[in-house]
Amino acid sequence: MHPSDEIRGSKSSLLLNKKIVLAVTGSIAAVETIKLARELIRHGAEVIPVMTPSATKIIHPYALEFATGYRPIVELSGETEHVVFCGKVENPADLLLIAPCTANTISKIAHGIDDTPVTTFATTALGSGVPILIVPAMHRSMYDHKFIQENIDRCKDKGIQFIEPIIMETKAKIADVDTIVAWSIRLTGRRDLENKNILIIGGGTSESIDDVRSITNRSSGKTALALAETAFYRYGDVKLWYGVNSQSPPSFISTVGFESIKDLLKLIENDSMEGFDIIIVCAALSDYLPMKVEGKIPSGREELMIKLIPAPRVIQKIRERNPESIIVGFKVEETFKESIEEGKKLLDEYNIDYIVTNTVDAFGKDENEINIIDKDKEIHHFKGLKKILADRIYDVILRKK
Repeated sequence: MHPSDEIRGSKSSLLLNKKIVLAVTGSIAAVETIKLARELIRHGAEVIPVMTPSATKIIHPYALEFATGYRPIVELSGETEHVVFCGKVENPADLLLIAPCTANTISKIAHGIDDTPVTTFATTALGSGVPILIVPAMHRSMYDHKFIQENIDRCKDKGIQFIEPIIMETKAKIADVDTIVAWSIRLTGRRDLENKNILIIGGGTSESIDDVRSITNRSSGKTALALAETAFYRYGDVKLWYGVNSQSPPSFISTVGFESIKDLLKLIENDSMEGFDIIIVCAALSDYLPMKVEGKIPSGREELMIKLIPAPRVIQKIRERNPESIIVGFKVEETFKESIEEGKKLLDEYNIDYIVTNTVDAFGKDENEINIIDKDKEIHHFKGLKKILADRIYDVILRKK
């Protein structure tokens, strides 16, 4: 067994049975492709490396052979490797991933020039309909060159996907590995959320008692992240409104932060709230708000009384702004029986489409047990990792809509 097989699928099966051609060009960022290849494999992919002559001067082909279990294609032979993997054949690759991609290679692809294995693979993939994902990496002065930008646009017009580089002073650096893997999953997976605008509202809230102290809750944000990532993988256009949490959102998810109920209401009231097909509210929102004291309450008191008032019902405001959207709420109680009873009441009270119920036992954990209740009061029960449950929630929505 090759060492690459030992890690295959160790993180997920999202790329299981997917064949990805990893094409490497002569950018110094080629050193990142070892890590990239291994991460693709950890999600189940079979990775076939292809290298330009310049790339072999940055990293040795043996390194990619070790990383993938395949000897890199450094020149084309009578085996017509470009056709075998990216041609009009019975079992072509699922994706041609060119990472990193230099300005030189971008320009050649844009004008149909084939003088390296990578450019020939690109031409063949374009002609056969194999998806292409390009990840540029170069000096910023090269990336900002008008001809290069025109060539990027020319490639995009032909259906080639690009991941924008990370701009840092004089560099246009290769995107991070997690982003590249996420886009690889997106382009090779299900597209049943394509053309769907999806909003996830997650995390917790923090409500000020005075200028120093606040009341918050035990939200990890894991469910919101799982829902946002899953929507992205299934080709949805997803936005995340993310409150107080213990985990940072991934860079490939468009994220807006909020802290308090007041902050969230401002987001709901402005134009950014419009145009969503699906809105999922899994945030742990405060039910009561403290009457804030200006300044700092002095320390050392034997007793301190904090007055709380009911918080506005956020989900009601969301329904008022979005009468046509599919809205999914969450309800947490001490027991499953209580959560189902209260969840059914919320469906009618706020005219929402689905309610996901669970118990407090799931807070902060990677696994959960949920019931999804629809408008017909039909209950769908699931148990497992939150990432898996995110898929099940979308499955129910798409099946019932």
